[in-house]
Amino acid sequence: MRVSLIAILLCLSVASVAQPEVDRLIEAAEPPAGVVFEVVEGEVDALDWALPKVARLSERLRERFPDLSIAVVTHGREQFGLLAREADGPLAQLHAEARALQGQNIGLHVCAVHASWDGNVPEDFPDYVDVAASAPAQINDYVKLGFELVRVRRDPS
Repeated sequence: MRVSLIAILLCLSVASVAQPEVDRLIEAAEPPAGVVFEVVEGEVDALDWALPKVARLSERLRERFPDLSIAVVTHGREQFGLLAREADGPLAQLHAEARALQGQNIGLHVCAVHASWDGNVPEDFPDYVDVAASAPAQINDYVKLGFELVRVRRDPS
């Protein structure tokens, strides 16, 4: 019995620290001007877990603050999964999730500078992905507008 209780408490504590910034925002009396989620990973397939996580966190935030402005800025290797040429292949589900974010009024930005390092131009991304000139500058613009920055991290397994 005691071991089960410890296991349950451990699971709850891991779940509660998975994204403490979002928990803090939900507990606040007033909403922030908005939330910008930052994803920067070295793994090309990181958006497979990151976009669904952003969607879940956004849903929680909007349950509390329905009109909250939300954006996602991705600027690591993972952004290349959003290239238009990837939309019909093995990454079709990722593109469906990206389009779903747009349908939920969540802006999705990638970094033109990082894209250019691999020879990609803004036109290489589909229209549901905004190509920011510089992802760090895009994030700074959101922060200057009063958005809270939430860095998206993979949940511990």
